[in-house]
Order: sequence, then structure tokens, then C-alpha cells
Amino acid sequence: MPTARLSNGVHLSYDDHPGPDNTLDLPLVLVHGHPFDRSLWDPQVAAFAGAHRVITFDLRGYGESTARSAPQVADFGDFARDLEALLDHLKIERCALGGVSMGGQIVMDAYARFPDRIAGLLLADTSPAVDTEAGKAFRRETADRLMAEGMKGYADEVLHKMAAPYNPEAAAHVHRMMLAAQPQGAAAALRARAERPDYRPVLPKVTVPSLVIVGRDDTYTPVADAEAMHAALPDSTLSVIERAAHLPNLERPEEFNAAVSAWLARIP
Repeated sequence: MPTARLSNGVHLSYDDHPGPDNTLDLPLVLVHGHPFDRSLWDPQVAAFAGAHRVITFDLRGYGESTARSAPQVADFGDFARDLEALLDHLKIERCALGGVSMGGQIVMDAYARFPDRIAGLLLADTSPAVDTEAGKAFRRETADRLMAEGMKGYADEVLHKMAAPYNPEAAAHVHRMMLAAQPQGAAAALRARAERPDYRPVLPKVTVPSLVIVGRDDTYTPVADAEAMHAALPDSTLSVIERAAHLPNLERPEEFNAAVSAWLARIP
């Protein structure tokens, strides 16, 4: 599992799964959410690696990108800056870029910063809007709680909002990732996320094929949020995954992957 020392001094652990022997092949780069790691994308790696070059990585402060990643994120844009530095490190000029939940917000932030390097957008179970004042306060309170108590109580409470109880294998994977997360990295991300900008003005400016996916039973980012993003994006398709909550890529990988495959086929 390689680790890249980026131009900004941050170390990120990543996996670079080779595609076909074709220099024109477009890499698929996938961004996980909070408080997970790159193993969130295991079903997509299994489905697409070989046919496509697939890159997954642990965000700063998560997974194996923790020990040498000082300082923690202070600004939400740090995540997109890290992503761009990783693309530089891997000598990737353009990619198809996808993210789920917080990862989707990072993807939107990345498109606002370096749109010319992005050939397609995948936004799964995410929202472009800023937090309300109450939402910001809740994220800060949760960050304080993680630092004081660790991850277990939080992980137990939110588990079945992340992955529905009728998807037990996915829920078990999600629980393992949350328990393994470092409180410092998760707390720093929550505080930065509370102050993220509004990405709604970005969506109408997106000029590349986009895919919006949402679990039918997602209560964090409900179907109505996905429909609004789909309506705002000039060239998008919407896929609602039945019997899935906030992480349909794990809960219903076959349906999720079918939607991703159709999206990839639309990207020049």
C-alpha cells in the first residue's frame, strides 16, 4: 500500500489499481466520506479495476493517512488541495472523480478549484448546501465528543443511518471503519466541514457528464436533495437505489456499479 509524500508536505496512503494497457484510459478516482477510509470503495475496486485504472486513497486524518499528516485539516478546502497534489504525484492530468457523503462535497470543492482536470462527476448521498447554524454547532459538539470519548459511542449511534439494518454485511464493514478511525482526524474534519462553502453555485457551471446517486432510505441526504442536485447539473443522470441508506455503494453494490458503469460510458 503505497504512501505519497505530496508537494504540500502531507502523506496520503493510496491504492492505484491499473487499468488496461491503454494510455487513453481515464482514471477513476474515488473519495470516501466521514469517518471512513478507502476500503469503503472495495466493491467498486472489485468491479472496475482492470477495465479502468481505479485510484482510492485515505483522506488526511483518516485510515492510514494519519500518523504523518500533521497538521490536521483546518480549512475544508485542504481536502481538495490534497487531492490535486495526489493527482500531480501520480501524473494524472484528468480523471473521472466520484465521492460519497463528505467525499461528494470534496468532489464539488475540487471541481470549483480545478475543473479542467475533471472529466466526469459522481455525487453519491451528498449535499451542496452549507450547514445551518444549528448544524454547525452540532458538528462542533460532535467533534468535542469524539475527542473526549473516542469513536465507539458515536459509531454505535449513527451506524444504521449510515448503512440500514437490513444490510448487515455492509453495516458490519461500516462499523469496523468507524471504530478504526482516529478521533483527532475525524474531529478536525467535522470542524472544517462546518465552515465549508456553499457549492450550489458550482453545480450549474459543471460542463461534464455527472451522476447523482442516493439511497432511497437515506435520512442524512434524502432523495429530495439528490433530485435538486440533478436538476441543477446541466448534464446529469439520477439513480435512486432501493433498500439502501447513506452508503449504497456498499449496501447495494450491483445496482450502484451498474449506474457508475453507464456514467463512465458517457464520459468522452
